[in-house]
Formats: sequence, structure tokens, C-alpha cells
Amino acid sequence: MRASAVARVSSFPAGFPRVLMVECVAQLGGIVSISEQGEGGFIASIDRAEFFGDALDGDTLNISARIIKAFGRLFMLEGSVERDGFTLLQAQMTLGVGTL
Repeated sequence: MRASAVARVSSFPAGFPRVLMVECVAQLGGIVSISEQGEGGFIASIDRAEFFGDALDGDTLNISARIIKAFGRLFMLEGSVERDGFTLLQAQMTLGVGTL
């Protein structure tokens, strides 16, 4: 399963923090992996995160996430953040769904 979203960067004159780009991918992956309304989730691990640029105030970001594997309540996903066709982030992470 996969999903994509568009986000507009605002209120970050010094640039959109890179950690928030990772969070965007995790949030979108969480939406794809959760099967029941109201379920929570958490980032179990960030296996890889490569940054190739920064997002600036006024940029429109294209965010994508794709579930690679599911291990019960754990989901491995890969995702990216792009601006105008240029990749800013490629990441692979594992999300946990439900309570600990």
C-alpha cells in the first residue's frame, strides 16, 4: 500500500527542520498502516534517512510513503519528500501500531 500528500511550508523563515520531513513520512505511513480508527502508533526505528537538500519557507513538498513489509503490528516503510521534482529526503523506517 502507498500514499502521497502535499504540504506547503510556512512559518519557517530559517527553513523547515529536517526532522519534520522524517516526521511527515512517518505520519503518512501511519495513516496507511492503521486499520482501526483511533489506533495510535510510534516510530520503532529509523533505518535510513538521507537528506539531499532543505525545504524553505514557501516550498510545496510532495510526500510519499509505501509499506514494504508487515510483521504483525510492525510495518516497514520507505518514503520520500520532494520539491519541484528534486528529492530532499529518502527514508526507510519501521512503525509500530497499537499500544506498547
